[in-house]
Amino acid sequence: MWEWYRVGVAVGIGTGAALVAAGWLARTRAGALLAILIGVAVGIVVGFALDDWKDAVGGAIGGALGGLGGAPLAAGTLRRGGTTTGTGILIGLAGLGVAALALVPFLGYLEALALPAFSARARRRQPERYAGLRTLARD
Repeated sequence: MWEWYRVGVAVGIGTGAALVAAGWLARTRAGALLAILIGVAVGIVVGFALDDWKDAVGGAIGGALGGLGGAPLAAGTLRRGGTTTGTGILIGLAGLGVAALALVPFLGYLEALALPAFSARARRRQPERYAGLRTLARD
């Protein structure tokens, strides 16, 4: 059971690190890719610090899933008018909270799965783009 706990902690901390990085870097596609890579790297380092390669693989997977879920969330916030600093601070704080909650047994796994699902749901709920004034000129 201890092994599963350590892997879950590495997964959750990798997810949180990717979310922090996405909050600050996800303005462009290159920044989003960099946020994913940062999450993977932090997950690997935390995994090896906790024990062995199994924890590092779990941390890498958590970092990748966190980046894949956090980058569209941050980019959507910026696209809808959020400032870079405000987005970085708020999503960064959320990432720190995710990393802290990873210490709760098995919650790290849930966070890594829920963040991409939450991001996909937020993308589906985006309002449609309208044609602008062309739709008003139908009279």
